[in-house]
Amino acid sequence: MIDKLRDRSRLSVLAIGSSSTAGLGASAPAKNYPAQLEGILERAFKGLDVLVVNRGVSGEVAAMTADRLKTQVALDKPDLVLWQVGTNDALSHVPVEAFAGTVRDTIRWLKEHGVDVVLVGLQYTLAVAKDEYYASIRNALQGIAQAENVLLVRRFEAMEFLEKAKAGPFISEDGLHLNDLGYHCMAEHVARAVVVSAFLKK
Repeated sequence: MIDKLRDRSRLSVLAIGSSSTAGLGASAPAKNYPAQLEGILERAFKGLDVLVVNRGVSGEVAAMTADRLKTQVALDKPDLVLWQVGTNDALSHVPVEAFAGTVRDTIRWLKEHGVDVVLVGLQYTLAVAKDEYYASIRNALQGIAQAENVLLVRRFEAMEFLEKAKAGPFISEDGLHLNDLGYHCMAEHVARAVVVSAFLKK
């Protein structure tokens, strides 16, 4: 991504995924993570105009988002895709190999079309912390990110650390989705990954 940043004064980011991208649990649209991310990135990259487009749809699994993503890339023409993925697949027990194939194929399609991608990993809650199937989807996503040489925002681990440090609460009253503080922490965590990805040699 660093080459793109050298050559232009604007960065277009497509945030796509399910309820954590749509902002379910936030008190207002301005409190979801993509809305907050835009300002954080503009402060990090001085003089760069950052546009973050939120295309989150609650309830989607990876295959549904993958089908929609190609259309959104054509319409929004992003430099970078932030794909929040895996939570609903784990909760719905989508077969691990099918999930992995979908994510892998979509990453390769994005690369072929000159679009950078950062994966945003699974949500953390106490209810899923010891769920074996949930762990298998997390492990599959980590393996894909490593094999395809793309960054993975490990928000499960980050939120687990914050939970144990009693820095919250980060979860809304439904026990699953983030609240305003949780979305702020997510935006900060994703922003750090984007900054790192901008300066990594590909």
